[in-house]
Amino acid sequence: MTVAGEADPPVLIRGGTVFDGSGQRPGLQADVLVRDGVVAQIGLDLAAPDDATVIDATGRWVTPGFVDLHTHYDAEVEIAPALGESVRHGVTSVLVGSCGLSFALGTPEDLADQFCRVEAVPYDTVLPLLEKVKDWETPAEYLDHLDALPLGPNVTALFGHSAVRAAVMGLGRSVDEDARPTDAELAAMTDHLQDALDAGYLGMSFNTLPWDKLDGQRFRSRSTPSVYARWKEYRHFAKVLRGRDRILQIVPDLQGRWNIAVILGLSTGVRRKPLRTMVISLIDSIALRGFHRLAGGATRLANERLNADLRWQSLPQPFELWVDGLEVPVMEELGAGTEALHEVDLGDRRALLADPAFRARFKKQWTNPLAPKAWHRDLAEPRIVDCPDPALVGRSFADVAAERGVDPLDCFLDLQLEFGNDLRWYTVVGNERRESLEYVVSHPAVILGFSDAGAHLRNMAYYDFPLHLLRLVRRAHAEGRELMSTEWAVHRLTGEIADFLGIDAGRIEVGRRADLVVVDPEALDERLDTIAEDEMVGMPDLHRLVRRHDACVPAVLVNGRIAWLDGAFAPGFGDRRGFGRVLRAG
Repeated sequence: MTVAGEADPPVLIRGGTVFDGSGQRPGLQADVLVRDGVVAQIGLDLAAPDDATVIDATGRWVTPGFVDLHTHYDAEVEIAPALGESVRHGVTSVLVGSCGLSFALGTPEDLADQFCRVEAVPYDTVLPLLEKVKDWETPAEYLDHLDALPLGPNVTALFGHSAVRAAVMGLGRSVDEDARPTDAELAAMTDHLQDALDAGYLGMSFNTLPWDKLDGQRFRSRSTPSVYARWKEYRHFAKVLRGRDRILQIVPDLQGRWNIAVILGLSTGVRRKPLRTMVISLIDSIALRGFHRLAGGATRLANERLNADLRWQSLPQPFELWVDGLEVPVMEELGAGTEALHEVDLGDRRALLADPAFRARFKKQWTNPLAPKAWHRDLAEPRIVDCPDPALVGRSFADVAAERGVDPLDCFLDLQLEFGNDLRWYTVVGNERRESLEYVVSHPAVILGFSDAGAHLRNMAYYDFPLHLLRLVRRAHAEGRELMSTEWAVHRLTGEIADFLGIDAGRIEVGRRADLVVVDPEALDERLDTIAEDEMVGMPDLHRLVRRHDACVPAVLVNGRIAWLDGAFAPGFGDRRGFGRVLRAG
């Protein structure tokens, strides 16, 4: 392996089954020769140049690098630009700027206030970091800043509505329910968006979910700025994006789901161009069984009959959460949950949890049968996985409540009061039924990826989501069923995503950039489910939740350079430039 920055020797991947990412051709046993960052040859028994690194891919698959279309690596890329947790699982291109959040525009304090609580990243790390590294003032300068980092994977970006709204209106006005942007402010936001699109941003991201809250002290616990916009404002920017053929990504109101129909209508192209739209997220939710089929059917109808172009971002695996105390976004569904999370000091939070009036509010909101919800709140399902009292580990809240002779919700609050964030528990939100999961991953309106990589570091571990789709397909094949062909599964993780985003990625073709992955199909087994924790670089005392089964991915090349090989990162990876780069629209 060569240190980035030196002349790179060729790489010959020999004897693998090559899937080109198009989805149109079955895998072909062939060698792939990489030279000067691009695929130079594909063929049988290619001669290895004298200075080539040869990777034996016999019995393995060779695919384009996977594309992760929903990350919040905006902070982590400044700390550890290798983004190795994704790369080691075969992801060679990542998208930042999701959910209305972006570091493209704004002051360090405004950006930290918007980002940290929503994405569960430490505020006392991110604010000083931004104050130190922020050397950009415009969206274009931000992409140039990213391109100057020693990136591991390629990075591409959306322009965040919350960020530009706060930068133009001021954070206070942008989160004021009664404030509206003036004509001059709307024009200024539009100019910033046009500048961002000119610079190569893929589009703009929005958020209508009220339980995404601000951090910091100035406007703590208000929703993020994008939530306060009216549909007139969203439609204004949608018109710009439609005219430029760029993407609108939006978080619907996941509680009521009332605005999904409005978003569908926004995407339609009856007597106009369709609007490329990504919505978060299609899931077989335990809280609302059957909604995934209703939404899937309506989206298929809109796309086929009304010339819409809407895709649901989705995961090819069960949606699971691990929670320290109350530190999880679904608690913000409840006003009382937001009250508790508003208290940064855990002593103050405990005092609130002990207050009978607060507990009455919490219970009333939790048990309201008419209130929509994204999490099921069935306390017989979650399991305690860590606790200072080892006798509670492995048990549900309902089990503990029955033993103590109390109501399960009282027991839940009692344990929160007693142990605080030392109480760690696990719950499944949805996608745990295989038949429904297979419906989701095979739906034509689904675009795979909702990893939230770089965020919710203690809650979720989806960095390896592409491998879970390949395992799902392989298991169906082993049972004599074809959920989808292997070449189509690879396409769904590579070429399909790259084509929808409009970036140069997702294909193995002679002359194109060599972002390549070697996958061992025999290693796509139950070891993918193993959960571990690893120390988070640059975030003291924080351990990230991960799934790692490195045997699944023996090798990863980014920009023609070996980034990962046989369980180790290449020398210089994450320290020197020459691996990933910024991918711009078009």
